[in-house]
Amino acid sequence: MAELPIPDLPPAHCSGRFTISTLLGVEEGGRGPYPPTEGSSCDSVQPTHLSSSTLCSRTFGYNTVDVVPAYEHYANSKGVGDPRKGRPSLADLHSILKPDPGRLHAPVSDLQQSNGLPEAGPEAGLEDAEGEPERDSVPEPVRFGWVKGVMIRCMLNIWGVILYLRLPWITAQAGIALTWLIILMSVTVTTITGLSISAISTNGKVKSGGTYFLISRSLGPELGGSIGLIFAFANAVAVAMHTVGFAETVRDLLQEHNSLIVDPTNDIRIIGVITVTVLLGISLAGMEWEAKAQILFFLVILVSFINYLVGTVIPATAEKQAKGFFSYRADIFAQNFVPNWRGPEGSFFGLFSIFFPSATGILAGANISGDLKDPAVAIPKGTLMAIFWTTVSYLVLSATIGACVVRDASGSLNDSVAVGSPGCEGLACRFGWNFTACTQQQSCRYGLSNYYQSMSMVSGFGPLITAGIFGATLSSALACLVSAPKVFQCLCKDQLYPLIGFFGKGYGRNSEPIRGYMLTYVIAVGFILIAELNAIAPIISNFFLCSYALINFSCFHASITNSPGWRPSFQYYSKWAALFGAAVSVVIMFLLTWWAALIAFGIVIFLLGYVLYKKPDVNWGSSMQASSYNMALNYSVGLSEVDEHIKNYRQGQLIAVLGTAGVG
Repeated sequence: MAELPIPDLPPAHCSGRFTISTLLGVEEGGRGPYPPTEGSSCDSVQPTHLSSSTLCSRTFGYNTVDVVPAYEHYANSKGVGDPRKGRPSLADLHSILKPDPGRLHAPVSDLQQSNGLPEAGPEAGLEDAEGEPERDSVPEPVRFGWVKGVMIRCMLNIWGVILYLRLPWITAQAGIALTWLIILMSVTVTTITGLSISAISTNGKVKSGGTYFLISRSLGPELGGSIGLIFAFANAVAVAMHTVGFAETVRDLLQEHNSLIVDPTNDIRIIGVITVTVLLGISLAGMEWEAKAQILFFLVILVSFINYLVGTVIPATAEKQAKGFFSYRADIFAQNFVPNWRGPEGSFFGLFSIFFPSATGILAGANISGDLKDPAVAIPKGTLMAIFWTTVSYLVLSATIGACVVRDASGSLNDSVAVGSPGCEGLACRFGWNFTACTQQQSCRYGLSNYYQSMSMVSGFGPLITAGIFGATLSSALACLVSAPKVFQCLCKDQLYPLIGFFGKGYGRNSEPIRGYMLTYVIAVGFILIAELNAIAPIISNFFLCSYALINFSCFHASITNSPGWRPSFQYYSKWAALFGAAVSVVIMFLLTWWAALIAFGIVIFLLGYVLYKKPDVNWGSSMQASSYNMALNYSVGLSEVDEHIKNYRQGQLIAVLGTAGVG
């Protein structure tokens, strides 16, 4: 076979990471078979929207319709010593050729900025032609790793007042065995949700917006917008809830020393407003100062845990024995291993509804995804590690305090008796204490079933437990105070709802939503003035559970549609486990508070209907679009199996079947 003549190849028009030579034949005069278009050369200085060094490096000097694939777009491809690069979205790949009506240049995508490429434009092209461009010294934004940015933040948000004040009481009611079951059931839901978050966050680039960004880009703007709005509002109200919990503890301390400011209710309002104002100042100082405050709270909580564990092995004094603490005893562990239901809340699901809010908070790290160095690595690793360590802390606390403290104690030193005294009933009689009278009259003030401050009583130094309570409540309030504006800012920038774009403006190198902080502060102060913790807690828990249900459903739906864009690098998830987590979250919503669940679903349906009515002009490549394609394809293929009949014949059906066959 005769060989075809190979023409001389012209040099590449531009130099980038990779350069190729044109495969077009060269005609006489050194010109190709296709006439050059205006602005096609890299050396052109005409200010067209396709004449720039950046576009040249992406298209190798040719005015192409499609951008040539770049090395940076492949997450699994990396050189020795190069950092792992996130997979871009479809919008990132197309934005380089999207014209801007205001300015005729190629817009710079987020991926391009992260790779350090210069902004497109004629001036940038001239700078590249002359040599190294002069860059303005722009301060780098603060970015956090998986420990400080996700794990510590999630652990602080999971730990709260329930850990210190309610878990010992739950252990007395349900027993150690059922308490562990309650903890493991709660953790099952959060772990499945954590796996779903990990899968979604590793399926492309994660920007700021946290939970709203994950759901909206997976399920579309309809469900994403509704859950983003109520999730931001729930975080704002959660600031008030945690602040009121802190104010109640301070109020109790003032009451013990007869030092109330005004009265019990107004003291909560005064202390709460002052506290949330200080937290707002820390947040406005920047993410770096907020992270330092979180580390301080984290250290305080760790010291309080160590103080508690040390106190369990210290021999009990007579005063502590009068309150029911006898150090580790096998008899006490055996008695507290089985349940002893008391009061109107003495049921398994009643205690489950009280404990479950303490297992939430796993989204605290994902909510600041825009401030993480590598969200695709930090969110899975930090979230799952936080769930693991907090679960261990809950299990250890319930087992240790259940092995040290009896359920009922009088607190009176006069109740000490000789071991084996007649007329003495109860386990404490074996240790020389007679609590029979208060147990029969149900008037005991101490013991696991009656004294909420049992951890403080057991610990080596009680004030450290109080400091731990302060650290847990303030850290949770601070995390919610930061999460709410970050999520709301992303929602405002998408402009799915009217009259909220004003709050989307960012300030400083981290694009801090100052206006969002002020709005969150106003909402928090409004709920703090109610000064009633039990009135707002059920609604917040249901909003969080609603978010968990949608996150799990997002993971399931993206997996079941077999979308080509669903390729998460995190493989330790299951679509059926995600569906189970979504169903369980909905069931728990109604088990906790059925009327609050109805309110949450009503708000979601209303916001969903509004977005469906407005039809925002956005295209995020959601799994809903993939599902519509699959349904249309299945129905079209199914028409080929339908017997023809004169009454049902349509020419359009034949076209659809032929078109489908051609595609296949």
